Amino acid sequence: MKILMMPDSFKGSLSAKKAATILGESFQQVFPSATIELLPVGDGGEGTLDALSQTISMEERWETVSGWNGEPFSMRYMHFQDQAFFEMADLVGLPMFSEEQRRPLDILTIGLGELIIRLQEKGMKKIYIGVGGSATVDGGIGLAAGLGYRFYDKEGNLLQPNGRSLSKIVRIDDTDVQELTAEIYAVTDVMNVLCGASGASFIFGPQKGLKIEEISKTDEALKQVYQLINQTLIDTPGSGAGGGLAAGIAGFAKGKIIHGIDFVLDVLDFDQRAQDADFIIVGEGRMDQQSMAGKAPVGIAKRAPAKTTVLAISGSVDQEFSDYEAYGISACFSIIGQPESLSEALDNAEVNLRRTSLSIARLIKNVRSNCID
Repeated sequence: MKILMMPDSFKGSLSAKKAATILGESFQQVFPSATIELLPVGDGGEGTLDALSQTISMEERWETVSGWNGEPFSMRYMHFQDQAFFEMADLVGLPMFSEEQRRPLDILTIGLGELIIRLQEKGMKKIYIGVGGSATVDGGIGLAAGLGYRFYDKEGNLLQPNGRSLSKIVRIDDTDVQELTAEIYAVTDVMNVLCGASGASFIFGPQKGLKIEEISKTDEALKQVYQLINQTLIDTPGSGAGGGLAAGIAGFAKGKIIHGIDFVLDVLDFDQRAQDADFIIVGEGRMDQQSMAGKAPVGIAKRAPAKTTVLAISGSVDQEFSDYEAYGISACFSIIGQPESLSEALDNAEVNLRRTSLSIARLIKNVRSNCID
């Protein structure tokens, strides 16, 4: 029997690598002769780099850029030959901010554009940017400022390149923008569009700290700005990822928006590895309707061979999330075994995942009583 362990990170508690290790140990305990491959994944959100580095021999480096508050910040990136990879979550990731600190319209992303310029100067021909897990909703104008763009209001005043300035922009100056010769890719963890009911403000704004009265105003401001830049990006799948950073990469850096999990699966040579797999175990911190928007578990299940059984194990499962079978997932399990607070659930994630995965492995063994173990 062959089993692929392909969890994403359990946000706030377990890295994808740690989750895969726990799953592998649990199933190997029940099926000692099974072939078990650990393939931790990311889908463009935080942890994608770490997951890729388990398979690709990449060199980790650091570059000082402008931080979320304008102060110098040491930004991580990885490179392989003439290709570079970095995540916006390393600069402005949601876990970096407490609920009281979450101000998605004030946080700066200038450093992302600065890093693109530095990497191009270092000879990088392809630059991949994971855009998930951010604490911002700025439509990518922070990144644009790092590339040299300047934004002005109707009085001709230079605006701060953050989400709060979006509604005031009437002129965009590209005089100081350097030519980009590298290919830039926005690696997205969801396929949501930039504006509208399924866009960056309405769907992801509240979890980033966007106030109720700010949601529709921010949505309208994003639409207003992209009517100046490229209005086709307003409805482009994936453009709403990263608080609209994906739209910014496409609109200001002439980049391409690519689906994160498909990119990762291609890098991992998933189609070949999964050909003879009996089971694929996927998972993430929470399975809900947002998971259907293109996150790792569903992306894997969609590409899994028809004969392979895909099981999902997650930190929690939304009570409204019941149509997972339509997406190729046979069953979905929550690791929480008793009522507990969020902080307790995060602290107990390793114990809970180990217990749950052992139970599932024993159930499979019981059902497949003729398996060789």
